[in-house]
Amino acid sequence: MSQRWFRLFFFLMLGLHTAQAQTATDTLRLLVPDRVWDGEQMHTGWVVAVQGHLIVYAGPKAGFSATAFGKAPLQTISLAGKTLLPGLIEGHSHLLLHPYNEVSWNEQVLEESAAERIARAVNHARATLMAGITTVRDLGTEGANYDDVGLKQAIDKSVIPGPRMLVATKAIVATGSYGPKSKSADVDYPKGAAEADGEEGLTKEIRSQIGKGADVIKLYGDYYWGVGRTARPTFTQEELTTAVAVASSAGRPVVVHAVTPEAMRRATLAGVATIEHGDEGDLATFQLMQQKGVAYCPTLAASESIAHYRGWKKGQEPEPASITKKRQSFAAALQSGVGIVFGGDVGVFAHGSNVQELLLMAEYGMPIPQVLKAATAGNADWLQLPNLGRIQAGKWADIIAVSGNPLENLQALCQVQLVMKNGVRYK
Repeated sequence: MSQRWFRLFFFLMLGLHTAQAQTATDTLRLLVPDRVWDGEQMHTGWVVAVQGHLIVYAGPKAGFSATAFGKAPLQTISLAGKTLLPGLIEGHSHLLLHPYNEVSWNEQVLEESAAERIARAVNHARATLMAGITTVRDLGTEGANYDDVGLKQAIDKSVIPGPRMLVATKAIVATGSYGPKSKSADVDYPKGAAEADGEEGLTKEIRSQIGKGADVIKLYGDYYWGVGRTARPTFTQEELTTAVAVASSAGRPVVVHAVTPEAMRRATLAGVATIEHGDEGDLATFQLMQQKGVAYCPTLAASESIAHYRGWKKGQEPEPASITKKRQSFAAALQSGVGIVFGGDVGVFAHGSNVQELLLMAEYGMPIPQVLKAATAGNADWLQLPNLGRIQAGKWADIIAVSGNPLENLQALCQVQLVMKNGVRYK
């Protein structure tokens, strides 16, 4: 080939590559469903336009004009019979764990290699995304050190498919409170979280985790280390207050595992962002949380899963006392008006079945519109994700489509037909 023809061929190929890149970036994709849940309410007759990674139009079909976006090529995606929603936001996950009826928590922490746990997490991330969960708050690696940071980076770089991640890295526990524990006082096992105590110890650990990539700091405000292995508070009021001050100065929210009213009270007074589990929460405690602007993540699906693993057959046998108490706690939370975060503690149960938490929230008495909001706009607000959780012009294009109308039948959320994250279509 002559030099002249080579140059011509080169520029032709460069132009073709540029045109393809422009098409990928500039194509206007028009989604035409039966209805749209915008994060707070349902609309019929709406369409949604996506260009690049952004939603550029969301509103009545009659109000959409492709010419308003210049000469961008238009691709219409028909979604007859389907509902569009913002990508769901999971508030409590553990991508580096898998269901405890497969392998116990102790065995996962002590016996599974880092390579195995990461390999499993890759599959968990994919299953989560395909289920319509486009963002997760991952609250502790449970013995896998900082591997959640690397998993997040691999997803962000498109090495593997998965949800957008907010990571807590190792989580923090009071010395002596957490497992795995040996039957011999002479033997120390590796722990499923970082041990730290007092102002100096907590400050150092929190800053270390932030330096390693933590988006959020998680502490265990109580644990099963009381007489007879009952739940008892771990950190003092002063320790929790110090933790919040240190994390807040670096712009990181603090979340606290707490099942007892006393641990929940201490965490609330310390100014944490959310409290996880709250199994024994009472009305007065939830009212205090509501007054202080602290949200509640109930993890109903984890509680029911653990009861199933212990032999309970739901619908065939009376529910165990732990589930009855959980129902009472959730009812008190609803009565108090406290903000409720969608988060099931997935990892205790199977990744990709996150929606089970939403179904239980409705079963336990939460109105379906509030359930849908909790998984979209509500979690976006509580988790400080201003670009997500709503189908609105200018927001990031995290969008899913499900068959049917989830306001009429919440089971529709189990029928995910389309998944788009940041404008990229995965399903």
